[in-house]
Amino acid sequence: MKGAFITFEGCEGSGKSTQIRLMADFLRARGAEVTITREPGGTPLAERIRGLLMETCEETIAPLTELFLYEAARAQHVQQIVLPALQRGAIVLCDRFYDSTTVYQGVGRKLDPATVGLLNRLAAGAVRPMHTYVFDLPAAEGLRRAWERGSDDRMMQEAVTFHEAVREGFLALAQEEGDRITIVDASRPIEIIQEELRRHICGLPFMENR
Repeated sequence: MKGAFITFEGCEGSGKSTQIRLMADFLRARGAEVTITREPGGTPLAERIRGLLMETCEETIAPLTELFLYEAARAQHVQQIVLPALQRGAIVLCDRFYDSTTVYQGVGRKLDPATVGLLNRLAAGAVRPMHTYVFDLPAAEGLRRAWERGSDDRMMQEAVTFHEAVREGFLALAQEEGDRITIVDASRPIEIIQEELRRHICGLPFMENR
């Protein structure tokens, strides 16, 4: 594939979406074609699945059901959005991908890591992130920020301990895959974080001819 797939991960309220928009502006100014997308979501069908996952309801979603829904949305997203963009040579900036599933469902929900990994691979197919930025922030601070901006989705209803486990899961994953994953201190001002991201991304191999 000619393009580059860059993913942005992290806990609730860590500022991923803001940084993705700023990074897209930066890359487009350099002449790159950039596709911004997100998971779950990105296509009409995947966005409908996102609604099922994010909306609060009286019925409790079983962890395995939750996992299958995330993977179904991912399979559609990859086939309809990510793969075509990469084949065109675009830089795809994605707000969450399978690392979130590894951590939220594998660590937070305590599902079997082998099962989560298998389904991640099936849904993603040949697509793998070229690089991943994990935005790190104490769970309580991230939740405070998310509440302040009006977020009230189903994941926001989980206890702080759940979100603390998710944070630790991301940090552990970054330790395991240090060549692919860069931890970003998300407690700093937006401008400082963006400056750091721009310096780092310009040093990645795919940027040599851009």
